Amino acid sequence: MLSMFSIMGAFRTAPELIHVLRHYGLFHSVCVPSYIEQDRVCGFWTWLFVLSKLPELGDTIFIVLRKQPLIFLHWYHHITVLIYSWFSYTEYTSSARWFIVMNYFVHSVMYSYYALKAARYNPPRFIAMLITSLQLTQMIVGCAINVWAHGFLKTHGPQSCNISQTNINLSIAMYFSYFVLFARFFYKTYLSPDGNKIRRMAASLAAQNTAKLSTNSNSDDGNRNANNKKLDINADLTMVNHMHKAKAQ
Repeated sequence: MLSMFSIMGAFRTAPELIHVLRHYGLFHSVCVPSYIEQDRVCGFWTWLFVLSKLPELGDTIFIVLRKQPLIFLHWYHHITVLIYSWFSYTEYTSSARWFIVMNYFVHSVMYSYYALKAARYNPPRFIAMLITSLQLTQMIVGCAINVWAHGFLKTHGPQSCNISQTNINLSIAMYFSYFVLFARFFYKTYLSPDGNKIRRMAASLAAQNTAKLSTNSNSDDGNRNANNKKLDINADLTMVNHMHKAKAQ
């Protein structure tokens, strides 16, 4: 659901940003909120983007209800994005066109990955690394856009650049904090010795239980044993996943 929504949102908002950059330049893309005031399609998907932050926050609620580990990065990211998106929409913040397009694009990849995992597919490990790398790139570009917005605001004034200094300050603080948190998550998950140890443990558990499944498959009650072993695999991998999330905190 969220993957399809994000894909559609990216396709409906990215063309406006590309058009503005090609025909009007960087200043217009950062300082003029024509994506809301003049483009009805993009304006509609901007409104949907703001509303979508509520169901995305629902991910956090489900984690709490399932009594799973809730890392700081997860709830901090969702809550701050929700507050900032609603605040920016009330101001018709011009630079938000960049943030919306980037968010739609990254989420289209991320939620598609989650959908595959939920459907019991196992995407290659580099896909997860790619998603986190995209998120880090998003944070760097977000900081850069705010630096440009600050320069344009000082040079041309609020009459020509429709963004407040308060919004710039909040946005750059938010994006920089995201960069630090996602960089820490990337290191702990993919580069640190602890992260490698957890991944090896998960692979070992999966291999052991798969071997047990094949051994028991020829017995009279092999079907029941296979089902029980599948449950064991899920339980073991859930335990490893919890250990992984605890390390990320």
